[in-house]
Amino acid sequence: MADILIIALIGLCAGVLAGMFGIGGGVVMVPALLLALNFTLIRANGTSLAALMMPVGIFAVIAYYKKDLLDVKVAAILALGLLAGVLFGARIALELPVKLLKQIYGVFLLGVCWDFFELQTIIKKKFNNHNSTAAQDESADKERKLPFYFLLPFGLFAGVLSGMFGIGGGLVIVPMLVTIMNFNTKKAVGTSLGALLLPVALPGVIMYYNAGQINISDAALLAAGLVIGSIIGAKITLSMSLTIVK
Repeated sequence: MADILIIALIGLCAGVLAGMFGIGGGVVMVPALLLALNFTLIRANGTSLAALMMPVGIFAVIAYYKKDLLDVKVAAILALGLLAGVLFGARIALELPVKLLKQIYGVFLLGVCWDFFELQTIIKKKFNNHNSTAAQDESADKERKLPFYFLLPFGLFAGVLSGMFGIGGGLVIVPMLVTIMNFNTKKAVGTSLGALLLPVALPGVIMYYNAGQINISDAALLAAGLVIGSIIGAKITLSMSLTIVK
């Protein structure tokens, strides 16, 4: 019974952060399953990915869409990249030695902890220097429209990370939308959640399931927590100013 409550609480906390910041929640669920319930890293990855495959953020996505804070076209292109990339990520995770995967995951988490604003500054400066002529013709706040072939690699990269580490991919998508496409933070969060809404994790989930690394009942509990938490998180973000959200 205690384990059930812990899993539901992990899903709830991850859901709140997912609704607030447009992430899938795996970056919370995987470490929590490792620490609180002694899951192996592979099993935690697979169970987290299975929970994220369900449309857990649908109510949060609806809330952002009603506020015109979701770019459906961009979300669809990113979702296509996620769908393809997650298969490769899952295959990499299942074939790597466990010790090496843990080390890579540790480096990944350290990267997530890197100062977000410093990352924004570096990417924005490089992108703006590369497109200095076009930037002079646009206001600093105007959104950039990028072609399909530019967006798709970001979706693919996010998908590979998703398959490897059991995350949704929003940790890549949201900073990209903010820094390169000039989306405001709330719209980036809504669009990221939209990209993660479809069952983009399905290829990776199948691979983990076939390898016996998914507990369906645990994934369902996590998903239930994610649904409730994402609604709460979306309401929190939509009620705050852009400055506070950043």
